Order: sequence, then C-alpha cells, then structure tokens
Amino acid sequence: MLQNDLSSQSKSVIPTGGSVRHGGRNVVEGPAFPVSSAGAPFKRFFGLSGRNSWVPHISILRCGFFTRVLCLCTALLLAPFALAQAKAAAPVPGSPTPWTSWKQVPIPPLPAFHPQQPTRITLDNGMTVFLQEDHELPFINGFVMIRGGSADEPASKTGLVDLYGQAWRTSGTAKMTGDQMDDILEPKAAKIETDGDAESTTMTWTSFAKDFDQVFGMAADLLLHPQFRADKLALAKQQEDTGIIRRNDDPDQIAMREAMLLAYGKDNPYARVPEFATVQAVTLADLTAWHDRTVTPNNIIVGISGDFKTAEMEEKVRAAFESMSRGSKFVPTPVSFLGPTPGVYLAQKGDVNQSNVWIVGLGTKRDNPDYYALSVMNTIFSGGFGSRLFQSVRTRLGLAYAVDGAYGASYDHPGIFYVAAGTKSGSTVAATKAMMDQIRDLKTDPPTAKELKDAKDQLLNSWIFHFDSPEKILRQQATLAFFEYPADYIEKYRAGIEKVTAADVTRVADKYVHPSKLAILVVGNAPQFGTPLSTLGPVKNLDITIPMPPGMEPPPAQ
Repeated sequence: MLQNDLSSQSKSVIPTGGSVRHGGRNVVEGPAFPVSSAGAPFKRFFGLSGRNSWVPHISILRCGFFTRVLCLCTALLLAPFALAQAKAAAPVPGSPTPWTSWKQVPIPPLPAFHPQQPTRITLDNGMTVFLQEDHELPFINGFVMIRGGSADEPASKTGLVDLYGQAWRTSGTAKMTGDQMDDILEPKAAKIETDGDAESTTMTWTSFAKDFDQVFGMAADLLLHPQFRADKLALAKQQEDTGIIRRNDDPDQIAMREAMLLAYGKDNPYARVPEFATVQAVTLADLTAWHDRTVTPNNIIVGISGDFKTAEMEEKVRAAFESMSRGSKFVPTPVSFLGPTPGVYLAQKGDVNQSNVWIVGLGTKRDNPDYYALSVMNTIFSGGFGSRLFQSVRTRLGLAYAVDGAYGASYDHPGIFYVAAGTKSGSTVAATKAMMDQIRDLKTDPPTAKELKDAKDQLLNSWIFHFDSPEKILRQQATLAFFEYPADYIEKYRAGIEKVTAADVTRVADKYVHPSKLAILVVGNAPQFGTPLSTLGPVKNLDITIPMPPGMEPPPAQ
C-alpha cells in the first residue's frame, strides 16, 4: 500500500534535469532549468538558493533599497502589456464558448490507416526477405526468424531449444569463437544475439550503419557455419539448472507455470518445463542436428530496417544467402488442446502471507472470425482500470491489490483465458468468488452503450502504437508471413473492431465463456485462508516439488 507523506513534500524541489516525487511517484517529469555557477549574480538578485533550484522567485523584502526600486519600476513598465493581454483574452461577441471541461474537447475521427509497407523479396531458394528503410538515425537492425521451436523438441529433452539459443551465440563459428566476436562487437556498440521460443529460433543484430557490412558478415557466418562448443553448452546447462532450482522462489512464477499446465495439460509442449534430467540429456550432437534440421532457406524469414538503400541492401542479402540450398519444409509437431480439468487446485507455499489466484481455461486463435468481438468483450471485462473486473474486485470490494485477465489469442494455437488476482491470505476465497461472479456476469449482463464505445475506443486508439515506427511495421509483417497470415491483416483490424455490436459481445460471451469448464488455482498458505478453500469445491493438492537428480538433496519444504 502506497502512503503519501505530505509533510515531507513541503521541502521538495525539482532537481536539475529530474522530477518531483510525491509519495514515491514521479508527479512532474521533464527537463529542469538549472542555473549555472556563472549565473550567481542572477541567482542572488532573484533570491534563488541551492544548486538544484528550479523556478526563480522574487523576495523583495530581503533585497536592498535600490533593488526594491528597480523591481517596482519593472512592474510599472510591464503593467500596460499585461492589461493589453487581458483585453485580448476577453471573449469576442459571437465567438465560440470556451471549453470548461476536457469532455468538451472535440475528438476527430481516426484517419485511414495505411502503414508504410516494407519491400518483400523472395529468393529463388525460398527465403523471404523484408527490407524497410528508416533514415532517422544511422543504425541498421536485423533479424532472422527460423521455423521450429520448443513446441517441436522431444519431451525427453525439454530445454533443448533454450540451450541451443544460448550456446549458438556463445560458441561462435569455426573461424571465430563467441568471445572473439564479443571483442569485435563491443567497441562498436554492436550486438549479435540468438534465442529460441515455442515456435521459432531467432538471430538478431544491431549496429551503426557504417559498421553494417562487418557485423552482417559475422551474423551470416554464425547462421551458416556455427560450431557448438562443449564448454559453452556446459555453461548454458548450468544457467538452466540455476533457473530450475529457483523456480519455486517466486509465487508469481509458480502461479503462471501451474496455470499453463492446468490450461494446456502436463504433456502439452506449450506448458512443459525443463527438468534437471531433460537438460542433462541434451548433447552437442543434438544442437548440431537441430540446426541442420531447421536452418534451411525456405524455413527462414529475414528482416532488416534502418539507414540504407533498398537496392544496395538487396544485393548484400542475395550475396550472403542466395547460395543456400533449399531444404525440406519444416512441419510442426501436431499438438492437442483439450482444456483444463475443472476443479479447485492448491499449490501450498508456507512462506507467504498472500495468495495468487488464477482462474483458467482455453482461449482462441487470431484467425478466429470472432476474434474482434472477443477482443471487445475482453476489454469490457478486464481491459484496465475501468473494466468490470477491476472496478468490482478491487475498487468496490477491495479484495485485491492487483487483478487482471485476458481472453488470450495466439497466431498458431489457442491462447489461455485467465483471470488472476493477488490478495491477502484471509480474503482468498472471497476474492475468488468475486472473480467467478464477474465471469458469470459476462453471460448475463450485456454491455452498455458506454462500455461498448469505451472498449472500442481503447482498442483502436492503442492499436496504432504497435506500428508507430518503420521497424515495428517490419516486424509485424514478418510475423504475419511467418504464421502465414494475410499481409493486410493489420489494416483489417480497425474495420473488424468498428463493426462489433453489443449483440456480438453477448453472443461470443455465451459461446466461449463457460464457468463450469474452468480450473481455479491458488498459490498460497492454506492455514491462513480463514474460510476453507473447500468452500469452492473439492481441493486437489498440486505437487510442485522439483525432481532432483541423483546425489542432490531436495530443498527443505516450506
């Protein structure tokens, strides 16, 4: 709970180049107007004190006789100008009435949205390339997206793609180790990084435009000729093991992990987590085999944005990658999404005095025709401070210091529908009931005209900030191409949201929201709940113990 100590604020000043803090929050931010030591006479004249002083103030009573006379004369000279300005500001008969409230400010309609599209090139070997010029700054950024991610790794080697993403960059190439690459890149303020996620592995780089040829050459060599090294794989495993052994330290992390396992199932690759045994099972040969399987030009999308000329950059990309031989198209591993087994689940954590409550089910995909109506429903339900969820559970009932939710949608698989809150232990059951009440109300309480308008305005006015730079547009177009969505998907979004009606919101709520099919997860200290969790239904205790390898003792139970 934030507390504002007002008495301590009476001495606050705006520091040089800084901000005013009130109750631990910045309430005024922006450039200050410091007075340098060379302006000492100016400071003495206007009564400024302290090197962090910001606004000059006149202290006539503390000045000498001549100073007071000078100030009085200055005021008399400026008086006519002030009077003329006041007359000019007076309303003119027949002129529009001045606004008396921010609500009177007219809001113009949104203009047509046609973002600057990157140049798309397809090489003969199937590689897709996006180029986007941006001459605002002398930088060039690039990325490579490669189909195939952790959703496609063997369950017995869960963590393989994480290790691959780390060891790929740190190992380097046959010509240059990762450490040698660092020695070259760091003085140039340049970077080359590799990573992996559920659907892809990636390489990114950034540099000044003048250094692009060298940095791009190093990145291309790393893509085409990596040499995985045993010591770097061992280091990656050590880092992965550290994450495993500490994964129960944070109740937020426990809640998110267990919520995914409940929503997708323990055998679903989108919910699986690495264990000591699966990490240790990964070998150098596994990393090489993964690279050889996925890095083929027809499985790759390259994007480059920055300070360059498109024709020249196309030549460089072709010279680097056109000699690659087309390979087999990567086929993702089929995955089933059955949704959670309804019930009440407890992950006991005895060293906390608060609970993390998650209510979860399956979401949808972004190519669902109902995606737009679901987006509006989601915003009405849980879209920020004005949402039903926040206003009820936190503002009116005061049962949670944090409450959130979303009807999740991913490109190639269902997201998760979740409602999550943080509450003190004693209000765990009451907060959970209030959250469930709001979920049920989605099916019975149609949106008001104001709720519908506010939700659509919020979505449309925030949407543009996903595409407010050439690089963001480039990345969005590359993502659409990666998941084989139409290139005009983002331009259709506005029309899709604008067409949503209150009847659409009611229809999708009735179709997709099923309280009886949801799982309730609580991470907390059950003896402190007050009202038993069993009030909500039979409780299933989750085992969050970390499976330890032979020779390692488990951490003490909390």
